[in-house]
Amino acid sequence: MIALALAAVAASPSSLRAESDSPGANQFQKKKKLFSSTRQTSNANTTHSQASGGKATTETAILNDGSVAPFITADSPAAIQAMADKYAAIVSAGGWPRLPKGNQKVGAKGKNIAILNQRLSIEGYLTVGDAQGEVFTSATEEALKKFQRNHGLAVSGRVDGPTLLALNVPADRRLSTIRANIPRLAEYSKDLGNRYIVVNIPSQQIETVSDGRVFSLHNAIVGRPSRPTPVVMTPLTIVRFNPYWNAPASIVENDILPRMLSKGPSKIMREMNMKVFDGVGGPEIDPDDVNWRRVQVDDYHFRQEPGGSNAMATAKIEFNSPFGIYLHDTPEPHLFNTGSRFYSSGCVRVDGVAIMIDWILQGQDGIDQARIAQLAETKERLDTTIVTPPQLRVAYLTAWPANDGIAAFRPDIYELDGTGFVVGQPLPDGEKIDGQRYVLKPIPRLQQDIDTNDGFGFASLFGGGSRKDSLISTSSANKAKKEAERRKLEREKLAKQKAAEKAKLAKKKADEKAKLAKKKADEKAKLAKKKAADKAKLAKADTKDAKTKKVVKKDTATAAAKKPDAKTAAAAKKDEKPKAAAKKAPDCKAGTDGKLPEGCKAATTKKPPAKPEAAAEKTASAN
Repeated sequence: MIALALAAVAASPSSLRAESDSPGANQFQKKKKLFSSTRQTSNANTTHSQASGGKATTETAILNDGSVAPFITADSPAAIQAMADKYAAIVSAGGWPRLPKGNQKVGAKGKNIAILNQRLSIEGYLTVGDAQGEVFTSATEEALKKFQRNHGLAVSGRVDGPTLLALNVPADRRLSTIRANIPRLAEYSKDLGNRYIVVNIPSQQIETVSDGRVFSLHNAIVGRPSRPTPVVMTPLTIVRFNPYWNAPASIVENDILPRMLSKGPSKIMREMNMKVFDGVGGPEIDPDDVNWRRVQVDDYHFRQEPGGSNAMATAKIEFNSPFGIYLHDTPEPHLFNTGSRFYSSGCVRVDGVAIMIDWILQGQDGIDQARIAQLAETKERLDTTIVTPPQLRVAYLTAWPANDGIAAFRPDIYELDGTGFVVGQPLPDGEKIDGQRYVLKPIPRLQQDIDTNDGFGFASLFGGGSRKDSLISTSSANKAKKEAERRKLEREKLAKQKAAEKAKLAKKKADEKAKLAKKKADEKAKLAKKKAADKAKLAKADTKDAKTKKVVKKDTATAAAKKPDAKTAAAAKKDEKPKAAAKKAPDCKAGTDGKLPEGCKAATTKKPPAKPEAAAEKTASAN
């Protein structure tokens, strides 16, 4: 029921077309026609395939019938490992035969048919019973069609040139491709949930998956090899209906300014439905008031208003990504009919965006298929935050498990197989950083032009109508290129002058700073020297005082040593008394016996004779 309802919306004149008088009206009429034809496409031809060039072999369609295996499921890691084992066994057994050139078809016979049947049988496209020797049977034809679908080729059931090249890729190379995708599928399959969207860059296709079944397939336009689309894993966040488009500086410089200078700024801004602002968030300005030959375009903000010719067309689907990419509609849906859709500068353009948005929102806030069609018709601005956001995997798969245990393959468009790449930002052709072909974090771009919509995808901005009328002529492009180069040289010259002036000013400031620093250093050194001298002088004075104090202390100590203290003196005195007594002369007074004490000698000194009076008195007293 929902498939029929969405098909009706897609086919209705109001669903995805612009106003009849808008520049992009014809493009939306083409889109309506494309959707109508898509509904008539059988599921047998609606698979993960596209031609390597020329016309696309896929169309945007609602499936929801299990006829197509999803790019990624929760079981993918085990399935891809089983395939690696299978192809390793094929390689060990000698691989498969090389098929000679020839446009074989049903009914043909011969040795080449036998080789074809053997080749298809070895990889698993034909059973042993169906591989009937040298006969090209209907089973051979069906096996060949399945092989073509699994390799992104035009489904013809015949061995044409591209099919022959794919058949003759050696088994060991196919095994290497499978092994390069084992870590990718292991990472991408994490936390998928029941509802998710996968953008497979190498296959240039998008699928919405519900409960393990592909609900819808969408042709996609992805980044060209010089501006590869990054691989991210994140939930969706916001759907913006009829969004503004902020023109990158590179588009302004290379595409818009040359036309403004040629035909007049205001006229081009009206034709492109754009406004110019004095910087992001600044006031709107009159483009005729600016000398566009002598400006830096980064100083201005060019914003395209919502409408049929808007580079984002009817809708933009955002998600958290450090690389600044998003999913969006395009005013040039006819590009989805081409086989090699590597046109963008990183973002992903979605065919049948109304189908995808309806599947994402699930009627949230009353936004159903009718409301989506109304918004596309009225150009009303509306931003809707997704309540139950599906997971998104912008993946890089050059091999994945298809139905019946056979691997599907795609060309390694960014040349990342064998580099260990799983997630991140692939670098442009031939570029490496630290030996790696990719980075895990964003790097500043030389020109900030994420999804510039240049080349094919930007043509509609220069007028509506036919493809021929919308493209810039070769001469105009050459003039624009020369003008851009001239302005680039002028800017480089101006930048060089500014750099020289800046360097001169910086040198002057540096010299002044150095001079001031030297002066301060000299003053500091002088002060330090003075402090050192004062300190030395003070130290010398302290040393002299110390010496003086030491001498005084020494004399005092000597004097103190010579003069005994009271105790010592008392002890010495005590010791000296007996000694003195010992030395005292004995009392030599004669005893009663008239004898002198021992040691005494009689005095030899004659005494003077006593006076008579004295003697008489002495005798008398004695008597």
